[in-house]
Amino acid sequence: MVIPSDMARMTIRSTFALDPETAQTLERLAARWEVSKSEALRRAVASASREEGVDPSVEALEALDALQKGMGLKEEVAEKWIRAVRAERRSSRP
Repeated sequence: MVIPSDMARMTIRSTFALDPETAQTLERLAARWEVSKSEALRRAVASASREEGVDPSVEALEALDALQKGMGLKEEVAEKWIRAVRAERRSSRP
């Protein structure tokens, strides 16, 4: 399976302490896949999260929903704002 690398979204640098066996395994995977150790680690984490049924995009949407509910955002108000923004965008087109 090929998982595309997206270096443009790399924003967090982290330092981990790995036992020698794990570090060697990571190096072997990176060599086998012909990618950096960082990319091999990203792929391993992505694979483990899929196996565990963790979907970061769902968690992000749930967090956004909770934030919006906490702010008391009503659907009618949001729809009114969306209509106003769309109308403003249309009126500013050449």
